[in-house]
Amino acid sequence: MDKKTGVYICTGCSIGESLEIESLSKVATKEGKVPVCKTHPFLCGPEGVALIKNDIETEGVNTLLIAACSPRVNYDVFEFDSSCIMERVNIREQVIWSQPANDEDTQMMAEDYLRMGLAKVKHIDLPEPYQGENMVKTLLVVGGGLTGMTAALEAAKAGYKAVLVEKSPVLGGWMNGLFKQAPRKAPFTTPEAVDIAELVSQVEANPDVTVYTGSEILEIAGAPGMFDVSINQNGTTVKERVGSVVLATGAVPYDPAKLDYLGYGKYENVITSQKMEELASKGKILRPDGKEVQSIAFIQCAGSRDQEHLPYCSATCCVESLKQATYLKEQNPEANVFVFYKDMRASGQYERLYQQVQKDGGIFVRGEINGITEDGEKNLLIEATDVLSGATITTEGVDMVVLANGMVPTTALGEDIAAKADTEEDCKEDAGPKPEIIRKSNLLNLAYRQGPEMPTLKYGYADSHFICFPYETRRTGIYAAGSVRAPMDELSSVEDAAGAALKAIQCMESSAQGVAVHPRVGDMSFPDFAMSRCTQCKRCTVECPFGAINEDDKFNPLPNPTRCRRCGICMGACPERIITFKNYSVPMIGNLIKSIEVPDEDEEKPRILVFACENDAYPALDMAGINRLKYNAWVRVIPLRCLGSLSLVWIADSMSAGIDGIFLLGCKHGDDYQCHFIKGSELAEIRLSKVSETLDRLDLDSDRVRMDQVSITDYDKIPALLDDFAKRLDELGPNPYKGF
Repeated sequence: MDKKTGVYICTGCSIGESLEIESLSKVATKEGKVPVCKTHPFLCGPEGVALIKNDIETEGVNTLLIAACSPRVNYDVFEFDSSCIMERVNIREQVIWSQPANDEDTQMMAEDYLRMGLAKVKHIDLPEPYQGENMVKTLLVVGGGLTGMTAALEAAKAGYKAVLVEKSPVLGGWMNGLFKQAPRKAPFTTPEAVDIAELVSQVEANPDVTVYTGSEILEIAGAPGMFDVSINQNGTTVKERVGSVVLATGAVPYDPAKLDYLGYGKYENVITSQKMEELASKGKILRPDGKEVQSIAFIQCAGSRDQEHLPYCSATCCVESLKQATYLKEQNPEANVFVFYKDMRASGQYERLYQQVQKDGGIFVRGEINGITEDGEKNLLIEATDVLSGATITTEGVDMVVLANGMVPTTALGEDIAAKADTEEDCKEDAGPKPEIIRKSNLLNLAYRQGPEMPTLKYGYADSHFICFPYETRRTGIYAAGSVRAPMDELSSVEDAAGAALKAIQCMESSAQGVAVHPRVGDMSFPDFAMSRCTQCKRCTVECPFGAINEDDKFNPLPNPTRCRRCGICMGACPERIITFKNYSVPMIGNLIKSIEVPDEDEEKPRILVFACENDAYPALDMAGINRLKYNAWVRVIPLRCLGSLSLVWIADSMSAGIDGIFLLGCKHGDDYQCHFIKGSELAEIRLSKVSETLDRLDLDSDRVRMDQVSITDYDKIPALLDDFAKRLDELGPNPYKGF
């Protein structure tokens, strides 16, 4: 497009009183040669917005550069014609609110940011939304239990078609095996009849839900909006095209055979909570050897919250044991019920059930089980240490022991395999991040280069960003819901199903419009590959955290735009720089770096370039300004979509341009990562380590490049981090690499 640029400088919020606005305008008109440059005291107000709109309509301005507040605020106000390029220059939070007013260095900072903005819009092209072929808005739900059926029905209620695949001959899943369900209605003190049959009837009667029972997924190929699914139904292959997927395959009980230290497998009358449901459903509760049960002990956290078994809480065990305690009390109010627990976790309205069991005479012991033995009549003796008193407790022989064994997600089952993308052969030139944990669990059978199932966390649950995107998995368009996502009870699973269905619908609608789903919601850009220069190094396919890039037989990358999260990690990974976005590229950031004015050495005003992740570090810098925290005026900030998009060329460009130090501010990575793009921050650190090794090997100053991990809540630490780095650079002296 033929660009006509308009620069609009706000003088409100103390900007006009803190900066020389005329000098800023000269940067735009003289240096940038922009035809339109205007100032306004209240640019985000109706008059200011009208000013900009009038220039678009009457002056033909189609490239807008707004120098005012942070791009993280007033984004709804500064929303103009989609045919216009619009960029924001942050001279409020990251200049006048974090620097002294009417200061030479503050003025230089503001002018540099304006130059950087001008350089950026010069290299931006309007992105065009990706349009796939034969895109559909049908939801695939894998798993026909409570969660899966709820997700399918919620999608149908919203006006979308759903395909439901269940491997069992009937729908209902885990709920089919319950005698009663935990109370969901007031007064929440009595277990209720299982109502799963009613939900099954609703699903089977809904014309917008296609049900395949006795079926499994053979393969899922393609991408959001155009997944091609092969389903095996009793030996017959059925094909479906869907737009997104909800994985609701649930969890299975932890293998009780591993709990022999609690007597399981050794003593016939030590059973699991699942067996207890079966016994209760037969009427009078009899133990496995046929004797009527008059006393019972429930052992909580049987395998859960145990580093040797399941380190996590399985969420439902306490409530299920409370529910089962009522079974025996209803049969015989005089029966003895013991509950041995670590912590009784009956949250919300389940507290009322807990209180009811106490009123009915249940005996609760907070204790650690030392051992279980059996007497001559097959009654069970339990020895435990009371946590509160430290005393050793031994029960008289109880008729039966019920182990509340925890839940294991179905994604944790199957053979452990290393994702093809992360094999040692693929990474032989560069040590990359740790291999992904992918299990061949036969749930989705993805036709992805990166592996047949989703990457999982260390406990086997589907991996995603647990704070910001609880339903999104590492495979775009595939959403986990229910106990396959996290340990949860029935009520939580219902809520989870509705949330996942809504996110899956959002994905289908966004994919149809050609825009990103999350976290860069609405982003129309997608990566372009200049294949003529591709060396088949596999960096992009290996390092993409989301499986967005497959390969052909010759190892050329095959991008799937609707799988793409627009993070730019592939761009940072590519050594040949063949991957670009229309509004984000290696040359663009390179030109931003070159636009920074670097004073002569004798002025003793070095420059620090901060590459800041837009999701945590950049907001933290904004928060520092909002709280009027002052930091070093040598700093110039370039926001990156993700620190993983960092190209090492930018490090060299910065040093050559005379930048004295480079600070990478990214998100926390590791097991409890905060990175919105999962691996981006970790990959940036790995790449940076190679730069540091090279500099050290050449006896150069690797201390000039530093990386730190911050979250938005670390804003108060930002000034000290930057000031400490500035002091270190002062010790190192002027940049010796300028001009190289």
